[in-house]
Amino acid sequence: MEKSTSRQQFAFGLLFGLWLTCCVAQTTPSSRATPTPTSAPTPSPSPSPKPVTDRLKVRLAGYPRKHNEGRVELFYKGEWGTICDDDFSITNANVLCRQLGFVAATGWTHSAKYGKGQGKIWLDNVMCGGGEKSIEFCKSRGWGNSDCTHDEDAGVVCKDERIPGFVDSNVIDVTHVEPINSVEEVRLRPVVAMAKKRLPISEGVVEVKYKDGWAQICDVGWSIKNTRVVCGMLGFPHEKKVNKNFYKLYLERQKNHFHIHSVACSGTEVHLAACPLEFSKPNATSTCEGGMAAVVSCMPGPLFMQNSGLKKKLKTSRNVRLKGGAKLGEGRVEVLKDNEWGTVCDDRWNLQSASVVCRELGFGSAKEALTGARMGQGMGPIYMNEVKCAGQERSIWNCPFKNITSEDCQHVEDAAVRCNVPYMGFENSIRLTGGRTRYEGRVEVLGSDSNGTQSWGLICGESWSPKEAMVACRQLGLGYANQGLQETWYWDSSNVTEMVMSGVKCTGTEMSLSQCQHHKTVSCQKSAAKFSAGVICSDTASDLVLNAPLVQQTVYIEDRPLHMLYCAAEEDCLSKSAAQANWPYGHRRLLRFSSQIHNIGRADFKPKAGRHSWVWHACHGHYHSMDIFTHYDLLNANGTKVAEGHKASFCLEDTDCQEGVSKRYECANFGDQGITVGCWDLYRHDIDCQWIDITDVRPGNYILQIVINPNQEVAESDFTNNGMKCNCKYDGHRIWLHNCHIGDAFSEEAERRFDKYPGQLNNQVS
Repeated sequence: MEKSTSRQQFAFGLLFGLWLTCCVAQTTPSSRATPTPTSAPTPSPSPSPKPVTDRLKVRLAGYPRKHNEGRVELFYKGEWGTICDDDFSITNANVLCRQLGFVAATGWTHSAKYGKGQGKIWLDNVMCGGGEKSIEFCKSRGWGNSDCTHDEDAGVVCKDERIPGFVDSNVIDVTHVEPINSVEEVRLRPVVAMAKKRLPISEGVVEVKYKDGWAQICDVGWSIKNTRVVCGMLGFPHEKKVNKNFYKLYLERQKNHFHIHSVACSGTEVHLAACPLEFSKPNATSTCEGGMAAVVSCMPGPLFMQNSGLKKKLKTSRNVRLKGGAKLGEGRVEVLKDNEWGTVCDDRWNLQSASVVCRELGFGSAKEALTGARMGQGMGPIYMNEVKCAGQERSIWNCPFKNITSEDCQHVEDAAVRCNVPYMGFENSIRLTGGRTRYEGRVEVLGSDSNGTQSWGLICGESWSPKEAMVACRQLGLGYANQGLQETWYWDSSNVTEMVMSGVKCTGTEMSLSQCQHHKTVSCQKSAAKFSAGVICSDTASDLVLNAPLVQQTVYIEDRPLHMLYCAAEEDCLSKSAAQANWPYGHRRLLRFSSQIHNIGRADFKPKAGRHSWVWHACHGHYHSMDIFTHYDLLNANGTKVAEGHKASFCLEDTDCQEGVSKRYECANFGDQGITVGCWDLYRHDIDCQWIDITDVRPGNYILQIVINPNQEVAESDFTNNGMKCNCKYDGHRIWLHNCHIGDAFSEEAERRFDKYPGQLNNQVS
């Protein structure tokens, strides 16, 4: 009886399953059948329509991206479309990443970070609970019901770990859908021998990576807009007309292989892959009727221009700059308004706006539009919000944007960019040897002897400083210099012993050591290999900035009795005339103020010396971790010092931090010294040595100058903002400070006026 019942149950289940499969197949979106459109919101998850999740196709697209990140695209009703970023969340991203076969999401992106999609925007206001097997089961406005544009396309970043046993169901029947082609690499192939040797290559035949080689693009219908996109992605800001007749004869003799038959860029795309492309059919890859291989000519930016005369004519913008980037062409975006630099808020920040900034500065289009102060936080005003460039503007100031109110944005939302830069090959003439990791070692450069024979050699370490080390790390593509070492005997691991460069002096902004000053003939007193230059590079660095307004708010004069200054005298915090004073009688006149030093970089600031070499000062009962941490100077109109002070790093610690950042350094009881990213160290006005001794200063107009880390002992991403200046007026009894600002906060014009007329600019610079 039990066996008979089970057979009946099996037969009934089989029939029901066949009926269910048939019915679901008629209502399930697929590449073969088009479902009836509906505007109703997608229903809640249901366990029965399992084949629906098997049929909905999801893919990652766009540029720049990796295999586990990109713009989300859904295949519905026989057409690929996108998802709007309204109400998007990490929960939605988790559902999508699992649907793509990854274990989870690590983040999501908005504002078309991976470029704008095409076609439909299939879903809007998507809100998942987190347990859904497919994005279609999440709440939304319904298929095709959206009030968004492709400027708001959402993307996801998935954890690079696959779900065990996951079978990719996103493979589409190629008999019904055009196969997906992609363009990953693009290059220019010069046809003149000399042009191949000179970098950057700015003109030539456009080639795309195809299979194991390179293929051409048919130029029928080719426009200047296509050329603009190609030039931009190769690091060039502008395009030029090309002499096609020059190339025609050469190309007719070549066996060209055409992979792309048609390109229709709008000119604002950041990569050729983002343009509408028509790929050549397999049986017609070698023909281009009525045309030839596409050829383009690009105009390099001033930094990469070899013609010095043309370089002077090509000037980059003075109203935009990048700060805090480890590599050339990247950094926090800062704009100039009313003679003062400020930042841009990241709301709606996308690749089109970032590309306008990149081209304005003499680079190509943008590789990335970074949000969330990824290149460190600024300290000045925030000028722009919701910048919305079309991509063709000459300056970010020509783009629509909203003005900032105090509630809109904070510096934790500062926008940044990574730009495409031309390939210069600088990394081929430098290498590190003997280090424990690829980020450290002895610096070796490629040099030539009198016969023109090239060989690797060492750099004399005598004049080697953090500035030269910074250039070496940049040339290697390894970021910042954490340290520049003059002795590297413990890295003597190769047979290279000859010095080929000495007397190297860099400003710190050069792209390679060959652009720095150096001796014509090698001269190194310590010729032993262990005294060669070495570096320790790092992806990140600290960046100290003084809170200028606080100095202005807290300044005052104190006449302090000598009997209270014995410790200060012992630590050399008084002017030289104090040694001739009638101790303990009399007093010293002190200019006092508070200084609040912020670390706005991307790495903690730590003293160069280890705690084993810190010096104990019994008088004040503390350790000095740096000989000189800050210089305080009073300058007259011609820049001569009339009074000075200095401050050792007696207690470098986190006094306070931004919300959400924890203190890491507290120097009491021989604790760690340093300043955490997002924190600041406050030296109050009433602390010993927090002053300038102005006892011998006459009444007049002066400039107060403060410099942090003056000897640049500790690496920072930016040394130009380490100084602070104020106009100072002293009448012999009282003192006033005006226009206190970080050294690079004003425009060059305003700074010149400031230096020329100390104390007279109360209302001229705001």
